[in-house]
Order: sequence, then structure tokens, then C-alpha cells
Amino acid sequence: MAPLAIAVAWVGGWLFVLFWAAAACIVLWEWSRLVIGAPTRQYAVFAAWMIAGLFYAGVLLLAPVTLRRDPALGFVAMLFLFAIVWVTDIAAYFVGRAVGGPKLWVVVSPNKTWSGALGGMVGGAAAALLVCRFAGLDLAPMLVLVAFALSIASQAGDLLESAIKRHFGAKDASQLIPGHGGLMDRLDGFLTAVLAAVMVGFLRGGLDGAAQGLLVWK
Repeated sequence: MAPLAIAVAWVGGWLFVLFWAAAACIVLWEWSRLVIGAPTRQYAVFAAWMIAGLFYAGVLLLAPVTLRRDPALGFVAMLFLFAIVWVTDIAAYFVGRAVGGPKLWVVVSPNKTWSGALGGMVGGAAAALLVCRFAGLDLAPMLVLVAFALSIASQAGDLLESAIKRHFGAKDASQLIPGHGGLMDRLDGFLTAVLAAVMVGFLRGGLDGAAQGLLVWK
């Protein structure tokens, strides 16, 4: 899926909006399956979880679109995020397996280790900064800190989704992607990372300059 996501980000425009709208709809469907399939049927609880699902899916649509709409750096911002999320996940897996050590959060995700988390953070941040270097951006100290923070946010999203699935007694959000679970399982880290990124970018660059607010530091 990585080449497709990069290609759509490069094209931008309505194709980009439709791509993430479709992703958000699928994630909302998967979220609804988890909630509806739960043994608890209290109306108040069910309504609360569905509202949370609307927010969760809404972030997946609105946050990437807000970053990509920046005409100058929107595409670079998406590559920056993809690098963080994908390399964090890969590096955490391999470093965790190679080094081992104390578990990160056994109750939620028994296979994750602190060594993997640190390895993922370093790897993800390094990959993102390489993207910035190739894009000709200055590697200001604050940009380095942002890269590390977004890697942490990505790993937090992975843990959050694992906790949600455990709450509902599910191993995967769905079986939409054979051998990999559902789309929600694939986008958990990206969702929290892009939310954190757009918050930083919006606060510094506004709605039309969110990518510049995220990436350009003096």
C-alpha cells in the first residue's frame, strides 16, 4: 500500500481527498463492527463508543487533507509522516527482536519492548529528517524534536488501538487485508501521528500553511 499512498499524496487534489475519505469510511465500518460485536449493550456506552469512532475516523480524513492542502510543502509533509510511521514500526520490530529486554506494556501489547520503542523512535526520526534534507529544509533543533515526538505519537497510536481491540475482545479490527487484519490495524500509528502533526502545523502556520508550520523552523 505504500507506493499507492505516496502516489496519491503526490497527485493531491480531489484524488487525495477521496482516498482518505474512503480510508476513513472503512475505519469507521471496522470500528462499528468492534462496538456492535461487543457483549455489552447498554445504550449510553454504545452511543459514547460510536461518537468516539466518528472522531477517530474524522481525524483520518481531515488531518491529512489539512496538511496536504499547503501548496508549498504539503507533499513533503506527507512523506515526512510516512517516513516516521513506517520506519518507526519496522525499526521497533527488528530492534525489539534483536535486543529484547523489559516489556513496554504487557497488558496491552505483550510483544513490545522498551528497546524496540527506542529503536523505532530513533529510526523513524532519522528517516523523517532524511526526507527533510532531500527536500532542502533546514534541520533545525525543533524539527528534530518534532520528528522524535511524532514517532512517539505513532507508537502511542499503535498501543491505543491494541487497547481498544482488547477491550472488545478482538485480535484484529477486521480481515479486510489477508494476513494483516484491517485497515484500522494498518493506520493506527499514522492516525495519532498525523493528528499531532496537524495540531503543531495549524498552530504555527494556520489552515493553509499547516505543512510549513510543521516543517519550517528557524
